[in-house]
Amino acid sequence: MAVPESRLDAPSPSNGRDRPNRQGDATRLRILLKAEELFAERGIDAVPLRDIGVAAGQKNNVAVQYHFRDRDNLVREIAKYRAQAGERVRSELLADLVASGNELTVEDVVRAYMSSLAAHLDPSDHYLAFLARYASERGSYHGLEGVGSSTIFTLTAMLRRLLPQLPEALVEERWMVVMTSAVHTLARYQTAQRAGELSAPLPDLIEDLVLFFAHALEAPSASDASG
Repeated sequence: MAVPESRLDAPSPSNGRDRPNRQGDATRLRILLKAEELFAERGIDAVPLRDIGVAAGQKNNVAVQYHFRDRDNLVREIAKYRAQAGERVRSELLADLVASGNELTVEDVVRAYMSSLAAHLDPSDHYLAFLARYASERGSYHGLEGVGSSTIFTLTAMLRRLLPQLPEALVEERWMVVMTSAVHTLARYQTAQRAGELSAPLPDLIEDLVLFFAHALEAPSASDASG
């Protein structure tokens, strides 16, 4: 399905209609953020679009459809909006790694990804729980392909080069397991954070996960281990 270019961060054209456009963008953003929160709490398919509009303060029963057309497009727009922050973090970290001149490691790749997820741990951000719900309900991230993921492709390519002893298909499958597990783990951390029940400081958790996931990625294949 074709997805229109996001208007959330686009400036209003200076054609004498700036105020209405700004109001429309603000309404669109309120709906998007409320949808993210409700999807995270109740499930992607469990929330009627009308309920999202009401929660976002809209009196028009079809406000969500007016701004986003349908549920699938709304879900993709949430991902597009939130993915911008992760892309910025990964881009900056990748640039720093290249500029350092040091030999790249699997831990570096995992740390770049984990750091980008940590950018969503603000209390007002429900993206991690939203993604965890999506993956659980849909069985994968199918439907969100290509949404703010250019640096993910770069990280995947780096892992293939760093793990030449493993089949590429196995590297990609393990990398998907890592990404999905990381999302679920940090979503649980954020839930505990909101409840004041944290068991470990975030930097310690991130570094422990980096080491854990890096070793998992580097483990020999089942055929090599049995041989």
